[in-house]
Amino acid sequence: MTYPPNGNAERPPTAPPTMPAGPPPTVPPQAPGGPGVPGAAGVPGAPVEPAAAARRPAWAEATDRLRAAATTEPGRLRLIGAVLAVLVIAFGAVTAWQESDRSAAADSVLHRSQPLSADAASIYRSLADANTAAASGFLTGGQEPADLRERYQDDMDRAAEKLANAAANSKGSTTSAAQIAKLNRLLPEYAERIQTARDNNRQGLPLGGAYLRNANDLMQNEMLPAAEELYDAEKARLDSDYADAKSYPWVAIFLGLVALGALVWAQRRNYRRTNRVLNHGLATATAATTVVLLWLSVGHTLAWSALSDSYDNGIRSLNVLNDARISTLRARSDENLTLVARGAETVTKEGKDKGKDAYDVSFIKLMKSLDGGRGDRLEGSLDKALALGDDEGDAPVKAAMDAVEAWQKRHTAAREADTQGDYETALARVIGGKDSKGKLIEKKDATGECFDVADKALDQALALEKQDFLSAAEDGRGAMTGLPIGAAVLAVLAAAGAVLGIGRRLSEYR
Repeated sequence: MTYPPNGNAERPPTAPPTMPAGPPPTVPPQAPGGPGVPGAAGVPGAPVEPAAAARRPAWAEATDRLRAAATTEPGRLRLIGAVLAVLVIAFGAVTAWQESDRSAAADSVLHRSQPLSADAASIYRSLADANTAAASGFLTGGQEPADLRERYQDDMDRAAEKLANAAANSKGSTTSAAQIAKLNRLLPEYAERIQTARDNNRQGLPLGGAYLRNANDLMQNEMLPAAEELYDAEKARLDSDYADAKSYPWVAIFLGLVALGALVWAQRRNYRRTNRVLNHGLATATAATTVVLLWLSVGHTLAWSALSDSYDNGIRSLNVLNDARISTLRARSDENLTLVARGAETVTKEGKDKGKDAYDVSFIKLMKSLDGGRGDRLEGSLDKALALGDDEGDAPVKAAMDAVEAWQKRHTAAREADTQGDYETALARVIGGKDSKGKLIEKKDATGECFDVADKALDQALALEKQDFLSAAEDGRGAMTGLPIGAAVLAVLAAAGAVLGIGRRLSEYR
């Protein structure tokens, strides 16, 4: 039996109590639902919820997805297919755009700027010829011959018609518009002065010569310079259209080479990974791209060659022949006015020609511009026209040169008679008729016949050169026919081939 210890027994010693190092931890009360449940915020002592991570931009996520896709072969194939399709479509679009612009410029050369340039030259020639016909009719005295009056009226009507046509088609050019407006304003004023000169001449009044010189001054100092400025403006527009039509489509050619290189690389990659020689879709895309690139290169080269030929052997010859014909017209007018003025107009500027007859000095300068020298010197416009023309066009130019040479000899004889005071002989040598001794000088032996031969020969040469221009320019424009549309269609075919070819490879991974 066990007995409890005696209460008087000695107890073991107890250790002194230890003081806590700090206050006891306080357990915060939990919100309903337990810790971390939304809605505990705001409760004193509740744990703070960590801030949500900032959302990444869409482009960064797309880049990551693209990078992840590119690590697999299907992803790489999709990327290659997209790049090939974009390159081929870009090549076709740029080709269509650049060739459309060049084709439009070539069409403008053929149907707009060259005809307008020709109209401007016709305006100048018509005005100069009208002035020549008026002076020639005045020399006959009294009622001028019907053929000269008809020629004058035809020239005035043609000038008015061409001015109306130029006004309707020369849009966008402030220079052309200003000169056309000026000529339209001066044309009736010139006609009025010529009519007044005629009326006085029929009555035998010396005032008629003064009115004729006044009309000539208006023509030479205001109308012809305005017509020349209009002609220069239209020639500048023609040159601009030529430059646009002939410029090479380097951007399209570069894109074509890049697209072709990418297609070849894709097929080589396909061969190395699958050991398959041919992928029909990629082969079709490569063939279509090659066709467009060759068509673009060869077609534009042919167009450039034809347009260059039309300019070198057409436009340049036309410009020189126009200059030559204008010079003959002005020379004839000056020759007639030399007899009308009879020394009333002299050169006033200091120099070797001071005091000489102003119209005769102008005539000599114009003759030099026409026939400055034969052979290799090429100083005159007729020499240049002969060098630029072809075999067919040489005959009329040579006929004009012979006529100008005979004209200068006959003019010298007429001037000798005039300076000696023999006006009747000088007049007969210019327009035909009896000289002071009663001897008949046939019209075919007068200077007027030389002018007529030269003018008709130059008109024939202009017609031949215009045909050469039209033929070459048509060839140039024709070489670009269908290229813009063809390039677009073949580019779409190439893009479809590239996508289908890549799709064929992708189907092997499904």
